[in-house]
Amino acid sequence: QVQLVESGGGLVQAGGSLRLSCATSGRSFSNYAMGWFRQAPGKEREFVATITGRSGITYYADSVKGRFAISRDNAKNTAYLQMNSLQPEDTAVYYCAARVLPNISTQVTGFPYWGQGTQVTVSS
Repeated sequence: QVQLVESGGGLVQAGGSLRLSCATSGRSFSNYAMGWFRQAPGKEREFVATITGRSGITYYADSVKGRFAISRDNAKNTAYLQMNSLQPEDTAVYYCAARVLPNISTQVTGFPYWGQGTQVTVSS
């Protein structure tokens, strides 16, 4: 069983930055692909970014490409999402997710393990 705990959310002004962290428990963290998703009020959960396990290949949603960066520290069993140039439309609950399969997935259904989410609010 893999447990994930997000942290780092908060309130920020437009143009600001936040760094989210996702601490995981369980063995073999370096084998997991990690993903970040977000869900705004009244909307479906959507893909933000993902990073594969050992190779560290990344993939982003078009809406965040060039502004957000996903990374991981396998020694600390932690994944990160650096968010720059935040805009009000980035306001959402951000979720960390993990999958054991090595290939990239951008689908909610592709990730069996989820954190509880952390709120990010961007004011204009």
